[in-house]
Amino acid sequence: MRILVVNVNTTQSITDAIGKQAAGAASEGTEIVPLTPAFGAESVEGNYESYLAAVAVMEAVRAYPESFDAVIQAGYGEHGREGLQELLDVPVVDITEAAASTAQYLGRRYSVVTTLDRTVPLIEERLEVAGLSARCASVRASGLAVLELERDEQAAVDAITEQAARAVEDDRAEVICLGCGGMAGLAERVVERTGVPVVDGVAAAVTVAESLVRLGLSTSKVRTYARPRPKRIVNWPPAGGLTRPRVVPPGPPADPGVF
Repeated sequence: MRILVVNVNTTQSITDAIGKQAAGAASEGTEIVPLTPAFGAESVEGNYESYLAAVAVMEAVRAYPESFDAVIQAGYGEHGREGLQELLDVPVVDITEAAASTAQYLGRRYSVVTTLDRTVPLIEERLEVAGLSARCASVRASGLAVLELERDEQAAVDAITEQAARAVEDDRAEVICLGCGGMAGLAERVVERTGVPVVDGVAAAVTVAESLVRLGLSTSKVRTYARPRPKRIVNWPPAGGLTRPRVVPPGPPADPGVF
């Protein structure tokens, strides 16, 4: 089984960390292929960057030259999952939805701890669209930008665990979801601080994707996610075309400061 795990931003070190987390969660015999989009923002923290990332992720998957069995969109609250589901005949799993749905097996209410406050509405919107908001106790911001997560590991751990603890104590959450692909690898430290189950979206998405493939299930093509109708698309791709996405085998991040 081969699963593409697509970072939504263009920062290679984050792709490395996501790929490592996904490979650690994968079953024996599952190949994880991390992809970095060929264009887009270095981090995704708003609607403009998210819509740009949606196109970049779709193009990264379309450009991948080999066969694959499932795709994971590794951005929390990002747009584009629906477009991938139209394009592909294999399962498409978004880490936001994978984390939240998994959390609902583990407790009555869950909270999401994310990066900047401006990303909170995007996550709330994604959970609402997915029908997963009713049992969400809160979406809390750590105040850290995405790229800060890898620049200062201890500061990131402190900020995220503090908000997770407040979600449990103040919002009565019983499960915590790590609300950013760049938080891969932090679950154990949040468990130590809060004492509740902590769901990493990348790991959860791998497990969901593997299960769907093994069950022989994929997206319904009857109505909502039917393949795009054939039509002329003007001036796309851009003049000169797009380069292929960067494919990096999962392994230790190149930067020892990445977690």
